[in-house]
Amino acid sequence: MRATTRHLALFAPLALLMLTTFAHAETPASPAREIHVTARKFEFQPKTITVRKGEAVRLVITSEDVDHGFALQGYHIEEKIKAKQTKVIEFTADREGKFAFACSVYCGDGHDEMTGELIVGKERLRIDTRTKTFARVDTPAPAQAPQRSEPPVVAKAHDSNKAAEPYDYHIVNLPTPKQVPRHSLNFYFTHRFAEPVRPLEDTGKDLFGLDSFSISSFGVTYGITDRLYANVYRSPICQPGLCKTIELGLGYHWLSEAGRSPLALSTYASVEGEENFSNRYTYNIQAMLARSVTRYVNLFFSPAVHINANGSGRFNPRPGFFTPEEVAAFRLGQHSGSFGFGVNGRIRPTVSLLFEYTPRVGFKLGQVLPVFDEETGRFLGFKNNSEAEIGFGIEKRIGRHVFSLTFSNTQATTTSRYNSSNLALPPSKFAIGFNLFRRLF
Repeated sequence: MRATTRHLALFAPLALLMLTTFAHAETPASPAREIHVTARKFEFQPKTITVRKGEAVRLVITSEDVDHGFALQGYHIEEKIKAKQTKVIEFTADREGKFAFACSVYCGDGHDEMTGELIVGKERLRIDTRTKTFARVDTPAPAQAPQRSEPPVVAKAHDSNKAAEPYDYHIVNLPTPKQVPRHSLNFYFTHRFAEPVRPLEDTGKDLFGLDSFSISSFGVTYGITDRLYANVYRSPICQPGLCKTIELGLGYHWLSEAGRSPLALSTYASVEGEENFSNRYTYNIQAMLARSVTRYVNLFFSPAVHINANGSGRFNPRPGFFTPEEVAAFRLGQHSGSFGFGVNGRIRPTVSLLFEYTPRVGFKLGQVLPVFDEETGRFLGFKNNSEAEIGFGIEKRIGRHVFSLTFSNTQATTTSRYNSSNLALPPSKFAIGFNLFRRLF
């Protein structure tokens, strides 16, 4: 009897293994679960998709208006859905958890709010010992309130709306990797006063700097494709070393913060020419990166190289009152680089607080000042009085308009000049200004 018991104990695991193998062999593979999704400005319907872990999923996504994209984080899926067409995406939900999906093709001012969520739940099995089979038990989808079926309202591509976007094309002076829509024409205007905001007792003459000399610059950006854009910008600022600058540039949008990418990335190359693009050229290469840390806060990093920023030594001191030997003893660099950091924090759906800081290496814009001995009055040399650019402000969006009230320590706004203060204002002093953006079409 004991021997029989021992034999059964040894045989039981083998029998269980054979039973499991038999059950798998008898159970046919489950067909893919088909889910229909509608994409329209600026939403997916349904917004939440619930499946079970291990389930084969077949998404049938239809665009009702313009080109959209579907980017699913965690599953390395990013596909384009052309206007009024359908795209089929198949995958296996082999990762448990919650995964965000978003539109990855710019479709208007509410593009960044076009998001949803995939919920992958645990797989459950029901085993039938009599028939020696098992079956999967579907995870019930969360209950949703019944919705009235109404015909979708298709927004025209040029319509204005109040849907919020996380950030604009500039913080104060620092550019961002925001995507330029194809065939869109965008106008950008900046205004900077020269005198800083002063204490109340000193404002009788210049009224917080608003009565001081000011610089108004403007530019136009055109989206050649959904990724490639061209930019023309002019600044009338005129002082020793630079005057009446025109900047011509091309940019390319590589990544949006969706799908496979944890950040947004654009690059930009431009050339600046003085005297209305007739001489003294500077060449710029810049990268723009952005990353959201919450739904309301975005961080930015924008490194750049500025070649020939001090070409022909045009910002170096000139002979005149000083001898050629004294001038030759002091030289500024010819090239420069900058490292812009910024943050945009939304406090309301259409209102954001702004801050940026841009240190610079190599040649630094500012003021070259002579240094004299205080006792003897003897000339000692020159010094470059320069400050890194700092700016902050508040931004308000109304449809296709964006207005920013800014405070910064520089009037310069072209790519090679905004990143150090031409006014040589220290961080304790800021001048009032504003930015105005308008998408014409």
